[in-house]
Amino acid sequence: MKALLSVIAALIVLVTLTAPTTAQNASCAQWLEHEITKLNSSDQVDLCAETAGKPVLLVNTASYCGFTYQFTGLETLYQRFKDEGLVVIGFPSDDFNQEDEDAAATAEICYINHGVTFPMTEVVKVKNADAHPVFAHLGNETQAPGWNFNKYLVGKDGEVLAHFGSNVEPGAAELIAAIEAALQVK
Repeated sequence: MKALLSVIAALIVLVTLTAPTTAQNASCAQWLEHEITKLNSSDQVDLCAETAGKPVLLVNTASYCGFTYQFTGLETLYQRFKDEGLVVIGFPSDDFNQEDEDAAATAEICYINHGVTFPMTEVVKVKNADAHPVFAHLGNETQAPGWNFNKYLVGKDGEVLAHFGSNVEPGAAELIAAIEAALQVK
């Protein structure tokens, strides 16, 4: 009996060590299978691991835009819904000539001035032929950003659910309703 229990215990340990993690169990959309450098860091954000099986709000941002104040609202939104599974990821872009060339300055604006705790990536292109593949997909599914602080809501299955333009505040009723609906979908 002791030998049988030892074998069972060893099998449990083996299964535990080799079992896929929850992020691996939930697949991500192929268009999110990218790693991208974090803002002002050498660390990487694995978009697939971050987003698999979760609703996601992807936002193109800029540090010197009239909408930069929306960082604070996005952080409030993230804090409100993160425990329910919402992921928010910011993608700084200089496509509209309103991003600092210095990643440290961009990081200070996001993290210090606005208290951002959600992941921010390195500066990327978000429009035209050289757009990052994530934004190329978002543009094909809805519309490419026409300005900074476009918000793209993606469902747990990786389907692009909605696009909200720059003028839609992070606390807007229609954005909140869409996020709540995305969180409820099984």
